[in-house]
Amino acid sequence: MKKFTILFFAIFITGIAWSQNKVSGIVKDSANDPLPGASVVEKGTSNGTATDFNGNFTLTVKEDAILVFSFSGYDTKEVKVNGQSKFDIVLKDGLELDEVVITGSRTPARSNTKSPLPIDVVSSADLVSTGQTTFDKALQYKIPSFNTVQTPVNDATSLLDPYEIRNMGPSRTLVLINGKRKNLSALLYTQTSPGRGETGADISGIPTDAIKSVEVLRDGASAQYGSDAIAGVINIILKDNPNDGSVTLRTGITSEGDGEMFGISVNNGSTIGDDKGFINYTVDFSKTSLSNRPGTVDAAGEAADFGANIADVQEFLSRHPDAGNINGSPETAASKFLVNSEYKLSDESTLYMNAAFINKKVNSYANYRTPYWRTVGDFPYLADFFPGDHPTNAGGYDGYVPTFEGDLNDYNATIGFKTVKNDWNIDASFTTGGNSQTYKVSDSHNRNFVYSPSTWVDANNNGTVDAGELTEGAQLYRENSKKSFDPGGTAFSHNVGNLDLSKILSDNLSFAFGTEFRYETFEVIEGELGSYDGGGADSFAGNSPENSGKFTRYNFGGYASLNWNPTENLTLDGTIRSENYSDFGNAFVWKLSGAYTINDKYTLRGSASTGFRAPTLHQIYTQKAQYSFVPGQGIQVGGLVNNVSSQAGLLGIPKLKEETSTNYTIGFGGKVNRNLTFTFDYYSINVEDRIVLSTEITPPALPAFDGLSDLSFFVNALDTKTSGLDVVIGYKGIELGNGKLGFNLSGNYTIQNERDGEVKNPASVAATGQSVVNATQEALFFTSRPKTKWILGTNFETGKWDFSLNNTYFGKTTFKQQGMSSDLRTEFTPKVVTDLGLNFSATDKLTIALNVNNLFNVLPEWSFKAENAAGSALLADPAQVQNQSNLITFNQRYSQMTYDGYHFSQLGTMFNLSLNYQF
Repeated sequence: MKKFTILFFAIFITGIAWSQNKVSGIVKDSANDPLPGASVVEKGTSNGTATDFNGNFTLTVKEDAILVFSFSGYDTKEVKVNGQSKFDIVLKDGLELDEVVITGSRTPARSNTKSPLPIDVVSSADLVSTGQTTFDKALQYKIPSFNTVQTPVNDATSLLDPYEIRNMGPSRTLVLINGKRKNLSALLYTQTSPGRGETGADISGIPTDAIKSVEVLRDGASAQYGSDAIAGVINIILKDNPNDGSVTLRTGITSEGDGEMFGISVNNGSTIGDDKGFINYTVDFSKTSLSNRPGTVDAAGEAADFGANIADVQEFLSRHPDAGNINGSPETAASKFLVNSEYKLSDESTLYMNAAFINKKVNSYANYRTPYWRTVGDFPYLADFFPGDHPTNAGGYDGYVPTFEGDLNDYNATIGFKTVKNDWNIDASFTTGGNSQTYKVSDSHNRNFVYSPSTWVDANNNGTVDAGELTEGAQLYRENSKKSFDPGGTAFSHNVGNLDLSKILSDNLSFAFGTEFRYETFEVIEGELGSYDGGGADSFAGNSPENSGKFTRYNFGGYASLNWNPTENLTLDGTIRSENYSDFGNAFVWKLSGAYTINDKYTLRGSASTGFRAPTLHQIYTQKAQYSFVPGQGIQVGGLVNNVSSQAGLLGIPKLKEETSTNYTIGFGGKVNRNLTFTFDYYSINVEDRIVLSTEITPPALPAFDGLSDLSFFVNALDTKTSGLDVVIGYKGIELGNGKLGFNLSGNYTIQNERDGEVKNPASVAATGQSVVNATQEALFFTSRPKTKWILGTNFETGKWDFSLNNTYFGKTTFKQQGMSSDLRTEFTPKVVTDLGLNFSATDKLTIALNVNNLFNVLPEWSFKAENAAGSALLADPAQVQNQSNLITFNQRYSQMTYDGYHFSQLGTMFNLSLNYQF
């Protein structure tokens, strides 16, 4: 029996050996370059490997196995083993979705040299290599035409920062997830900073570990995708690998010892059924502590602004040189969940879906209310509410700093069905998404709201009395106020249905058409009574009932597209689109684009198109009272009036209509040899009836505007002209010792960005000699982003080590701050930010990465420049210079960035360490 058992196992093991086959080979691209990191998987199993630095692989599989070769940005290839042991695999560049989903350009080249349109392709590895903790900041250091910056005054803007392509504002860039429209954020930027008056999708919350690649189309695409695509499109492609998974631990801290960050992310996948589909999911948790960068406050400026005794101001500032201010990067906690899946119903039909949920909680602060600003004499209960650390003040009162706590929830989901019927490709999908932001204000008070109406303090007898016992002419104080308030918030959601059909009519002609229905809802969430009544909570007033509610609209659009290749070297595309909105009417746009391949190396390309952007529901319906800093006057209460209100009727404000645009691009690209690629693209964007949030105007003397220091509103006020040049040059594969060296230079240069013609002022505003757009507004629109931005990247790979060094040049920006002399301007000095990355592959599964961002601790610097002789005279007087500086930095609280913003987000050197373990 024992011999039989041994013989049985010997035969069994031999049979296994006979049924197994050890295979090896190399995976390359169409230029014969090896593809390191390409996936090689035995189909229907979890047995797989990845190619090494030279593209080589070895794997043991069954004799009848099918090998699946894949790499991000390239077509997937399946090859039967059939007894072979050596394989030479070439993966071709992939093209999945018309014009926007252009995969196939792997870093460092990144730009598709033969596409009819300028497109940057950024892989997941590229995003991770930046060391940045959020997706939007990673793009900042990968795409020259993409800019984002932290706003100097947080409030609701602490939840997400404004971003833009080609200096066109956040509203004119469309964001897609796997080719489907992502919902807008609920936040409307109302601060006097870049992005003012606009809104965009919240891309900061998308977990980087869930992203396969990002395609940034630097061209108008309203004809393909509808509203918002005037400046370009960001299409985020989610990971779809069912076999590879990883867990990443990351931590970091600034050189100042604050801003501590810790995060953990898990990405994994699995096949569904008998290899009929896949599911890939990502879970990400992170926490970032506060970074604080206030300036040293000027005592003379404080005393002048608040009418305070200079000795009291100096005493307080001797203990708190920054006046207790907290500004920089807020404390943030985030939880992110994302899933992407696909299932083959048959050889012709596929069901697909993706979904995401993101929660962010942010704690930030308003300006510190100093004891000479909010005094105990005016509000005696402050001594009990906010006891300070200085016993010489009444009750120990030393001021207070209101907190601003934001809670953001963002979700999106798509389910779709693709099939082929009679050679027609049919894609039907439904997308839903939403964003809600609710707030809480703590450590504050309401100066005008009665919480205990039967209890008062009579200054004449210095005692607590009933309201009926007050002495004549007595000065009254409310005995108490709440400290915490729920001011409400905002929410936005949309539901989108898409049907897209396409067919190849002949070898050189294809046709596509489709339709989209979208239903949008914007909600202003009412705050509690004490948050808005009588002026509201100090620092951030809540939403009152008359300014709250739900507002909806729908639109229906359709498009038709034709692709024609009249010759082998020439590609022509044409698209038309019509849209009908329930609230403002119709829009019709078109686009023509083409590419001519001169030979295998060089391509000429260009496009001409019209575009449009519908006014958002946020812009149409937002109405509120808001606290803001007025230079020389401290914090004042202003009003934002919407275009459909009775107040708008009193002011003669017209209803909003859509923006329209005309776009032109012309470019030249080439692949000179296997190592060198380049693209040069000129663009021109003309926008008519651009929607802006007006500057603050003096309100008329009417009861409807009592208590407001100023008014602002939305209006189609400007025509603008923007043009520039995008450059991408990549050189890779330089042999250096035992490794390979690569370079990438990419840049954006703004040739023109300015107003075209006169400001379109409403008659009632023009009649008072005011304008809805002043020098401050124009600076925010046109010069507050870098005139030029360049990224020079270097990468060296040798053995288990990968070194990267990136230098990002931020060009000059110019501001005309509110309250500053018109004879001056401020300029932010051009700066180079250097980032160092070190990656070490400790094992086949474990990678250790260290990133030192802003290696040389480069910080923004600005200076005054004279506009004329009067400005030169001002700059010759140190006292006048100090006064002007106080006006735009709130007496130096914001000395690093000024109150209106700055040109790049930096708080100093940041050290980031991550450990990635592959399953």
